[in-house]
Amino acid sequence: MEKRVMTDEVLFEERVTASGQKLGLIVLNVEKTLNSLTLNMVEKMQVTLQDWRERSDIACVFIRGAGEKALCAGGDVQALYRSSVEQPGGPCEYAETFFETEYRVDYLLSQFGKPVIVWGHGIVMGGGLGVFSAGSYRIVTEKSRLAMPEITIGLYPDVGGSYFLNRTPGNSGAFLALTGASFNASDALYLGLAEGFIASQYLDEVMQALMAEAWSTSVGDNHERVFELMRGFVQRSVDDRPAGNVEAASAEIDALFKQDDDVALINAIIAHQSDNPWMQKASATLAAGSPLSARLIIEQLRRCASLSLREAFAAELVLSTNIIRRPEFAEGVRALLIDKDKNPKWQHGSAADVSDADIAAHFVGPWEVNPLHNL
Repeated sequence: MEKRVMTDEVLFEERVTASGQKLGLIVLNVEKTLNSLTLNMVEKMQVTLQDWRERSDIACVFIRGAGEKALCAGGDVQALYRSSVEQPGGPCEYAETFFETEYRVDYLLSQFGKPVIVWGHGIVMGGGLGVFSAGSYRIVTEKSRLAMPEITIGLYPDVGGSYFLNRTPGNSGAFLALTGASFNASDALYLGLAEGFIASQYLDEVMQALMAEAWSTSVGDNHERVFELMRGFVQRSVDDRPAGNVEAASAEIDALFKQDDDVALINAIIAHQSDNPWMQKASATLAAGSPLSARLIIEQLRRCASLSLREAFAAELVLSTNIIRRPEFAEGVRALLIDKDKNPKWQHGSAADVSDADIAAHFVGPWEVNPLHNL
């Protein structure tokens, strides 16, 4: 028997495997918005994942996006925009509840215990990268396009980005955070953000193999089974891997980070002249992005460098809440997605115009107790 519960935006299915245990399948199911996450989606994911984690008959979880274009393009920023402009100064109830629940889901996935396989096909950005990065076996394909492009809308890389971008080689994570540069499957492997490259044509075969697996009652054994099962598909996919960009540009990136202060670093990246088109686009994105976000990104990564993942999520909730209550984010979304004039009126003309006091204010929680204190 298969148990299936459906909603408009996210599908949950329990598939009985050859061993009698079940595979829990989650499909993000909003193709028209590239499977962007809503509060309804993350609330339902939280409830189902908590149930699956405790049940002995669920052997592993598989997460993918509906359609061929995306795992998930991020959070539904238009809904967050409405929450921000309708309740200026806050509390912005929808947005703040969304951030808290989204971070709880990502942390739950990262601490799930049982194998969590995430199929990172197509666009994997923002909140989508939060779900993806939390998996225990993260699959990238020839169509994977990953990024944390929040600099373009006055936000910053959250959903655990404060943690995982601090653990990439050299200065690559900070560079990706500041520039919103997209990266592909080979880059994700280099950055330590994926376990295996599997050509997208093998999705059905991967699912069949998971269903045919003789799952153990031991969680550790099941993790080994997933890695062994995926190894064959990885070997068959070697010839489909694209050339990466990040490792090839690593020396160029690291040279840019030899600056005396944050403003000098931002200005150096903006002014950088490169023969590499990928680097050129990265510089241009930072130049057009929010100067406030650029300063906040550097400070957030600095503050979270030695924090645990749990502590990083709590720190992110402080910064996200403060940002959503202020006008920069709403203006960024307005320019990119609402009016689509692509001409945001940022609060500051340059990174140098952002005061230290303004930055510091963003890192003071607006509540007596952080809602994620019990994460």
